[in-house]
This record gives sequence, C-alpha cells and structure tokens, in this order.
Amino acid sequence: MNGRHRRKGVYIMKNFAITTDSTSDLPESYLKEKGIPEALLSYSLGGKIYGGEEKLEVKEFYDMMRNGQMPTTQAANPEELREMFQGYLDKGISVLHLSFSSALSSSCSNAMMVAEELNETYSQKDVKVIVVDTLAASLGEGLVVYKAQEMKEAGKTLEETAKWVEDHKLNFCHQFTVDDLFHLFRGGRVSRFTAVAGSLIKVKPVLHVDDEGRLIPIGKVRGRKKSLAALVENMERTIGSYRDKNDIIFISHGDCQEDAEYVASLIKERLGIEKFLIGPIGPTIGTHSGPGTVALFYMGDKR
Repeated sequence: MNGRHRRKGVYIMKNFAITTDSTSDLPESYLKEKGIPEALLSYSLGGKIYGGEEKLEVKEFYDMMRNGQMPTTQAANPEELREMFQGYLDKGISVLHLSFSSALSSSCSNAMMVAEELNETYSQKDVKVIVVDTLAASLGEGLVVYKAQEMKEAGKTLEETAKWVEDHKLNFCHQFTVDDLFHLFRGGRVSRFTAVAGSLIKVKPVLHVDDEGRLIPIGKVRGRKKSLAALVENMERTIGSYRDKNDIIFISHGDCQEDAEYVASLIKERLGIEKFLIGPIGPTIGTHSGPGTVALFYMGDKR
C-alpha cells in the first residue's frame, strides 16, 4: 500500500521523498547518497546562463566576481518543480519539499502554487506534496534538510516530519559576516554610504536571518578576525537550551575555507562541539553575499 500505515482510522504516508532547492548548498555527495533532488535556481554571469549541466567551479565563480563581473539569479522554474514532484507522485510517493526562504526568492511561492495544483490533480491517489517555507538559506536550509532526513530514516511519517520542521524552523539559527559591503549594497541590504564608509574603515557587518527569513544586520566590528569571532559570540548568546543538543554544526563560505575552519576551531574551544559540515556557498546565495562570506548555522532557542 505504497508504504502507508493506519493510525486512528487514517492512512498516513510513510513512504515519502524529501526535495529541496539548489540554495541548500548541501554537498552533491550527500544529496546523491540520500536521494534528495534539488530544484534548480539558475544564474547568469558574463552574459551566460549557468545551472544544471552547465556549471562553474566555485573558485572560478568567485574569481569572476572578484574581477568585477556581477551575476544575477533566477527563481526555481514552476515547470521544473512540477516535473520533479510528478516524478514521485506518479510512483505513489508523496513529497516533502523544503524550500528556500520566501523572503529572499519567489521559489517558495512557485513551489506552493505547483503543489496546490498537483494535490488537486492527485487527490484520489493518496499522494500529495507538502511545501514548507524553511525561512532559511544556504547551509541553514541544508541543516533543515539534514534534520528532516534523519527523521525520515528514523521512521517518521511525512506529516510528522513536516510538522516538526514547521514547529522548529525558527530554531535554525543563521549568523554570517561578509568581506565586501558592496555586494550587500547591490542587494539592497545596506545603503551606498554604509558600503563606502564601512569599506574605508574596514568595518565588517554581522548579519543574521530573522524570523521572517530576511537578511538583517545585527552588528558591525572592525577587522576580519573580530567579525568571525562575533559569529561564535552570537551563537553562544542564542543557542540556549540547545547547547548540548547540536550534534553537528554547518558552516558555509564564499571561497574562504581557512576562515570557515577558524570559526569551527572557536566553536570547538568554546562549546566543545566536534562535528562540522563545512562547504562553499553556491552561486545563488554567493551572488548576493560575495566572496569572503562566512556563515554559521546551528539550532538554538532563537534566531
């Protein structure tokens, strides 16, 4: 019966797929191992559109940005989302789609629109698509996917997993700093004056993703090392009752691996956490944050 079991007279789907967006920045090896497909958010750089089979290596992408080429991004295509979802529904498998923050892209609304249409079409076949707006980005979104996958492997149902994510998504904390304020200015996150003045005096902003999924400045410090340390200080302040519950910390970076590892070393020293997933920020997020960005993701009492 397609992996369903009965609870209180109602069939609940156990056999379901998890999907996400390419903004999750999870390693391809992990996605392949777990069978998690991504909805593609393509980008344009140097007059060429990239995505799918046509990709730039991360270093090449950031080097092009360092040399003055400015990329633009596109939301996940509704037709591609429909094709991805239908591939599972036609096999009798429901889908939990964990989407990029609705405050940063129309990808989530596109996924919800497609899900609504498909749920009506497949309403007699005991399968469905649930879309959760993670209000997260980069490996923050990736951490949500990682935790949902753990629940699935532990035998939780589609509904149980979706409810847990919905109930806990504001416990997924994002702290990050950027090396160049002009990329935030391009994205409308800081004013031109702030970008110019901050660059002249080497001010590094510290930002987070708020409860509405938006990128919000929460502080600024002078100097790179201090900005990296501020990420960990903010983590100590917001982690609260989750201090002993984080079995893994995710860190992403805009082609600055050593800085990401430095942040990991501070966390080991101050919080005693030993397990990390460190990886590059992909082009979609990197377009707006730029090279030199370091982002820290963990579970805490508040964002």
